[in-house]
Amino acid sequence: MEKFEVSILGCGCALPTIRHFGASQVVNIHEKLLMVDCAEATQLQLRRNHLKFNALGHIFITHLHGDHFFGVIGMISTMALLGRTNTLYVWGPEGIEQALQPQIDIFCQGLTYKVEIHELNANRHEKIFEDRSLEVYTIPLRHRIPCCGYLFKEKPRLPHILRDMIDAYQIPISQINNIKSGMDYTCPDGTVIPHTRLTTPADPPRSFAYCSDTIYKPDITQYLQDVDLLYHEATFTDDEEKEANRFYHSTASQAAAIARDCHARQLCIGHFSSRYNDESLFLQQAQAIFPNTVLAQENLTIQL
Repeated sequence: MEKFEVSILGCGCALPTIRHFGASQVVNIHEKLLMVDCAEATQLQLRRNHLKFNALGHIFITHLHGDHFFGVIGMISTMALLGRTNTLYVWGPEGIEQALQPQIDIFCQGLTYKVEIHELNANRHEKIFEDRSLEVYTIPLRHRIPCCGYLFKEKPRLPHILRDMIDAYQIPISQINNIKSGMDYTCPDGTVIPHTRLTTPADPPRSFAYCSDTIYKPDITQYLQDVDLLYHEATFTDDEEKEANRFYHSTASQAAAIARDCHARQLCIGHFSSRYNDESLFLQQAQAIFPNTVLAQENLTIQL
């Protein structure tokens, strides 16, 4: 099975602490690296996690708060120092070009590569990118400023070929892709071998959703049905629900309710407020509603 994993570089909130870095994750899908959010110190975390700067093709920003965005210009500068030539695609809600382009003009003159900025409608669920193996969709969230999450969906793959059957019927290599695509094979003597005898079903496509920052918003579950891994912010514990509502954030139990109602296979909670020195209560509260919950932590990699 080809790689699909999520590396957590930072899972803290707005105020810096010595326990957590600001929000950032890297999604590796079939060896394509995509970054979600890019706070300060993200570059250091890339180094610690042995992730290559210039292997990143896309940066997806949820919203223009500093703990999700302030690391982007440093990343762009470092990529130039490393001799990048491939285009870097930066995605984010309306206003990201106005926020980022002047910094590029001032601090990154003479870039060795192109930075292509795409502004998104944070109130809309839509497909914004696809290639041969991946689709990326926006998830409309509700925060104090325009904010959207992202859904990464692996495209369905072709069935696995049974090599022993190919050898047994001496099927030429030129016919393998046709068989994977659903065609039967006709032997030289006219015998028809159904493609189902020559293949096994493909592994089911996997998916990952990233939802940070947002007030509890149950209607997003319609976009997250049966997601393999859901990362959902849990800035506050349940006793601080009023505070969560005031700042348009979620609690641990609210994140777990989203995972339960969309039938997620696993939940990872993060974006912890700096007021907490121990996140064990977050885990207890979330697991009471959705048992298959883990706490985000720096340098954690989750394989799907």
